Amino acid sequence: MIVDRDGLIQPTARTTVRRHKERAEYDRQAAYAILDEGFVCHAACVVDGTVWMIPTAYGRIGDRLLLHGAAANHVLKAAGEGAELTVTVTLIDGLVLARSTFNHSLNYRSVVIFATATDIADPVDKAVALTAIVEHMLPGRTADARPPTPIELTKTRVVSIPLDEASAKVRSGGPLDEEADVELPVWAGVLPLRPRAGTPIPDSANQTGVVVPAYLDQPARWS
Repeated sequence: MIVDRDGLIQPTARTTVRRHKERAEYDRQAAYAILDEGFVCHAACVVDGTVWMIPTAYGRIGDRLLLHGAAANHVLKAAGEGAELTVTVTLIDGLVLARSTFNHSLNYRSVVIFATATDIADPVDKAVALTAIVEHMLPGRTADARPPTPIELTKTRVVSIPLDEASAKVRSGGPLDEEADVELPVWAGVLPLRPRAGTPIPDSANQTGVVVPAYLDQPARWS
């Protein structure tokens, strides 16, 4: 177990940021904030000498990340049987446009996690985990929607991974041009990129009288 000190996740040989060390974040709450804002993670593992990777929705309960997929999902099945996972979440905040193409970059926030997963087989625990994943997607949704049936639970695999070996990396600010390039007559700066929720589109089979739920308005998520 990697022990926290003052809320920090202690870096390991695998999670120590070496390239642009100044962008490293080992604060547990900073990493959680990035995870809580994202929607999709990429999970990878090695099975029979081949690297497999999947994008999947996720949720978080405390210091554990929850991943889900079909019961036969290759990566999650291997993870449930003890294969080690590498999981990443990345948020893009802007395009950084320098005066030279070499120095173009992205403003981003990312988290990288190394962990051995635990398969969640108990139906009650699995239902709790799936509720957390749906609530991560859209808080308030599980109060409206039908919960999974026992058969649906058997068709779904959920694994839990500890957030003990992880680190975050953040880039912000403008371009880092070479001194000689600053004199070039080329526009430089940042093009901010932020996700934005659109107007809800009702399903054609919605029952008469069913209104748009208030929880679809999520301004805090996009601030």
